Amino acid sequence: MSTDSSPGGNPGGPPPHSFVVHIPDADLEPEPLDPHQIVAGSPEVTGKVVWESADGRQVRGIWQITPGTVTDTEADELFVVISGSATIEVEGGPTLTVGPGDMAVLREGDRTTWTVHETLRKAYAITL
Repeated sequence: MSTDSSPGGNPGGPPPHSFVVHIPDADLEPEPLDPHQIVAGSPEVTGKVVWESADGRQVRGIWQITPGTVTDTEADELFVVISGSATIEVEGGPTLTVGPGDMAVLREGDRTTWTVHETLRKAYAITL
C-alpha cells in the first residue's frame, strides 16, 4: 500500500513519525520565481517540504519546474530526478545533463543555469 501522507501534525518541525510520500503524484504548492532568475520561457515552480530539522538547516522535499531557463545560486544539495529532463550549467564547472533516475550533487554557492527541456520533478535533500 502506498501512502501519500502529509508529514503534518507538527508544522515547521519534523513529522511526529516515519512517513511515505509517493513522489510522482504528490500535491505541490506554487513557489513563485524571482523574475530576475528567468532567462527564457515562462517556467513555473512548485514544491513541498516534507521534512525539516528543528534548527532549519536540513530540508527534504519535492520540487518541480516546467520548461524554460532559469538561474540560481545553490545550497549543498543532493537530488534524484523522478521525471523530466534538464541541462544544468555550473559556472566555472561542469554541465550536467539530468533525467529520470539520475542523482546529482550541487555545492553551496554554485551559480547555475537550468535549461529545463521537459517538466522536471525531483526529490531533494538540502543542507543550509
